[in-house]
Amino acid sequence: MRFLSCAAAAAAAIIMSNRVGCQQTAPRPHATVDWTAYAHDAAGTKHSPAAQITRANVGKLVPVWTYRTGDFTLGAAMARDETTPLFVDNVLYASTPFGGVRAIDGETGAELWSFDSRLDLSGDYGDPTNRGVSTWLDPSRPVGAACHRRIFVAPLDARLIALDARTGRPCSDFGAHGQVPLGHDVVNAPEYKGELEVTSPPAVVDGMVIVGSTVADGHRANAPSGVVRAFDARTGVLRWSWDPVARDSTQPGYDTWHGPQAHRTGAANAWSIISVDSARDLVFVPTGSASPDFFGGERLGQNLLANSVVALRASTGKMVWHFQVVHHDLWDYDVPAQPVLFTMHRDGRDIPALAQTTKMGHVFIVDRETGKPLFPVEERPVPRSDVAGEEAWPTQPFPTLPRPLSPERFDTADVFGATDAGRAWCREQLRGARSSGIFTPPALMPTVIFPGNIGGSNWSGIALDPARHLAIIPSNRLITLVELIPRADVHDAMARGTRFDEFAPQAGTPYAMRRRHLVAPDGAPCNPPPWGTLTAIDLETGQVRWERPFGRVAQLANVAGSERWGSPNLGGAMTTAGGVVFAGGAVDHRLHAFDVDTGNELWSAELPAGVHASPMTYVTASGRQFVVVAAGGHRELHARAGDFDKAGDYIVAFALPSARERPSTPGPITAGEYQGHIVLDRTRLPIKWSLTLNGSAASVTLETSGLHVTGSGTGRASGDTLSLDVAWTVPERKCGGTMHLTGNTANHDTAIIGELSYVDECAGGGTKPGTFAMWKGERRESVIAP
Repeated sequence: MRFLSCAAAAAAAIIMSNRVGCQQTAPRPHATVDWTAYAHDAAGTKHSPAAQITRANVGKLVPVWTYRTGDFTLGAAMARDETTPLFVDNVLYASTPFGGVRAIDGETGAELWSFDSRLDLSGDYGDPTNRGVSTWLDPSRPVGAACHRRIFVAPLDARLIALDARTGRPCSDFGAHGQVPLGHDVVNAPEYKGELEVTSPPAVVDGMVIVGSTVADGHRANAPSGVVRAFDARTGVLRWSWDPVARDSTQPGYDTWHGPQAHRTGAANAWSIISVDSARDLVFVPTGSASPDFFGGERLGQNLLANSVVALRASTGKMVWHFQVVHHDLWDYDVPAQPVLFTMHRDGRDIPALAQTTKMGHVFIVDRETGKPLFPVEERPVPRSDVAGEEAWPTQPFPTLPRPLSPERFDTADVFGATDAGRAWCREQLRGARSSGIFTPPALMPTVIFPGNIGGSNWSGIALDPARHLAIIPSNRLITLVELIPRADVHDAMARGTRFDEFAPQAGTPYAMRRRHLVAPDGAPCNPPPWGTLTAIDLETGQVRWERPFGRVAQLANVAGSERWGSPNLGGAMTTAGGVVFAGGAVDHRLHAFDVDTGNELWSAELPAGVHASPMTYVTASGRQFVVVAAGGHRELHARAGDFDKAGDYIVAFALPSARERPSTPGPITAGEYQGHIVLDRTRLPIKWSLTLNGSAASVTLETSGLHVTGSGTGRASGDTLSLDVAWTVPERKCGGTMHLTGNTANHDTAIIGELSYVDECAGGGTKPGTFAMWKGERRESVIAP
């Protein structure tokens, strides 16, 4: 049995309300600085008042612990870890892509408890991730009572789950045994598991939990509806629901949907994070494109309230105001980021304001109470569609301030190439493509969407510095090439496609769709750099204070000048009272720190995998500030030369060095009984194994539940690394296969986590990738049935 350090034991005592004895004098407690919501607070600011780490000392930051969740996948089913943890009650709470939750000692990184949602990985999840959890204190329950503090998580398979923050056990009084299903009462029921998902943490306000959804908006015209729902935080009873698509003539926006089936349109869903202004009884919902997202002939009209920021009355769900950023979306230009609430100072007045970033690179700043723009917005003519049945909206809204985060036009004569071969590849891809500037409608020929559908800005959104009135915004400059394909030609088009092409059926319309991001095999995007920037905007004036290339494409590190080219990025930034901006998400596998006043880079650190998440920070009861980021690997931004970027399940913490801290080194592999899970393609199986060591020689016997698999094998243990070759069988099927596993000790040496390759002779052979995560002895873990 392993014992926690004194600091870890103290944190465990807070969680479990037990007494813990330590053979040292308890340190004088300090005021903690918490991180209580996905973006630090309900307003979405991503700003912390923590100030121990400053511009003067940030260069001294060192990694102090790394925790591995064990929940990751490889191959076609690769998930992304995009969690931004919470820190409350001196405990870190992080989600996993499998809809699991981990409670972690914020000081040491020791696991306090684990929750497994039992997500069925066989679902066809188009956006396999989870961005975090939410929390609520039940004022009717005393401290120490079960579910006094609740942790809410919403897994990919569309459930809302409430957990006791002390133990990780489901709150039995919430819904049915701790969970509420979210996919059964929507307009246009899901056709398959994964057509309706949840990927972002819910909002919490006045005893309610408010949750949106992620919808596969390219599958069919009548996709599941993008309903937003509020549930009682204690009981799980539905309090209200709101659908962004008007279903009858009494609802706002009904006359902006034209066509026999237009009012059965799906999606327009809120997949990103919802903001809350509890003092004004308002929630602010960012909505996405209606279905399907690249052809609108079955949903002609302006299409309110898709692609909008919508203010709802928190207590009733009734709409208060709306602001649409794209009319009749044909470009997958969702409102992708959390609306950010702040106070604007103008003409001696304090104006409650809201800032919204978009995939187009537009930043809209509006009055939070009315939705009226605080800087002028112009309706400008945009290109018309020449596709039969389509009617692009003739104008689109353009903010006059702030200026766009990225260029709004790509000329095919300006093809970029880091190498001659890369430039030639880009020119070939763009041969015959149409490029008429932003809002060029998709056509029956390749059409340049620029900025592409990952942005501009994506879920990374804004990090606010309230003292300086600055919005810090990571953004992209990357081409998406889109082509509509007549239904009769789809089979031939797919046969000619490459592994980098994405096809969407768009059932119920005359056209399927093909798209791809234009990144050459050498890793360089086809448009001129910079490909990613970090921009500081003065929210009082709308002017850009500074802008810097952000990140670096690792494949191009040896190319002269590439340090100025930036990188496509999907992650996020945060600010602190120490004057530091922390940002991750570029393809360089690093966490970066910048001077908030100048944008100059002050520090960066290598991570074990890429970042698709926003960092966060907190101060523990010991008085120490930590900066934490999830390193789960990239997916959309993988290198062209490989299948995907390195997968990961890492949560990494940095802090200033401590004289009392001992260097942490991984311990050796140890023999014994282990239990955990193994992931083979889209199947996750609970597994137990018995590991025997004789010097460096290792042998193992294993058995899974669910699908009954048995196996045994041998290998080698060297330090913290274990490698095994196992022969396995499925007795009832009278077939089997082989697997090769390689893993390392993790989490204070309580676990062995790694990757594997396997041959499944039951399914015709062929080598596939997989993962495994095994914990030694007992583990404080709770589960729930899906």
